[in-house]
Amino acid sequence: MADTPTTLWRAAVRPRMLGLLVVLLAAAAVCARLGVWQLERAEVRGAASAEREAARVLTAQPEPLADLLAPGQTFVGDLVARKAVVTGTYDDGSTLLVTGRAHDGRTDGYLVLTPLRVPTAAGDAVLPVVRGWSPTSDVAGAPTGEVEVVGWLQVGEEAGAPIVDGRTDAISAAQLLAAWGGPVYTGYLVVQTSDPADPAAAGGLVGLDPPTRAGSGLNVQNLAYAAQWWIFGLFAAGLWWRLVRDEAAGRPPLPGDDAPVLPGDDAPVPPGDDAPVPPGDDAPAAPRDRDPAAASSG
Repeated sequence: MADTPTTLWRAAVRPRMLGLLVVLLAAAAVCARLGVWQLERAEVRGAASAEREAARVLTAQPEPLADLLAPGQTFVGDLVARKAVVTGTYDDGSTLLVTGRAHDGRTDGYLVLTPLRVPTAAGDAVLPVVRGWSPTSDVAGAPTGEVEVVGWLQVGEEAGAPIVDGRTDAISAAQLLAAWGGPVYTGYLVVQTSDPADPAAAGGLVGLDPPTRAGSGLNVQNLAYAAQWWIFGLFAAGLWWRLVRDEAAGRPPLPGDDAPVLPGDDAPVPPGDDAPVPPGDDAPAAPRDRDPAAASSG
């Protein structure tokens, strides 16, 4: 018969439940440690992959901007850090300083953002160009005349506070369209090289590193392995709790707990061809005496 239902606490402190708890906690601890190991591997392999990608981006051959992005075209994620080359003319009088941007641990400087007028088949378009980072707001003017710029593409940002006194806190295509006119590109260019060179470089303007894609610092495969090990650990803990609940509800009988009923016991046996024959019933029946009346009539 099944055990009598009891409380969860009484079921949990039974010896066999405590023994199972020790075993399953040990299994969960092993799974947790393996998950941490896989996370460390994800960071190490991700960092190595990021270094290789950064080296590839630095040495990649630039592609014509017209082959990658058109004015007003939606900026897709695959374009991040793609190296492009474009020729145009800077509109230095519309230069903006982007506030709140850190560089080498410093947060008191500015990104120098200047519109580059790019000739297209439909007329001039405006490409936002980050010429570099400056520790002061006193920045030399951009190169005059036609300039060839090589740099990395980056996606535009969400709109921020209104542009005031030549300063902004976001590189937003919508805000730049209102300030500079259009059509405007939905992404911007981070300068690597300029021909002719930017005069501001001699006054403290610092070039920026290539943009990076989100999640590039972790190896996805090892990260998935880490998640799997942690799920296994949670499953071990959940299994013990399920066993405790079953124990509290009453453990079902194990095989062999009830002895089988043998023929001849007091238990009733259903009628049928295989029913046992009572002792003496297998003897031949005695012949009946014929009815005298029937015999005389025959």
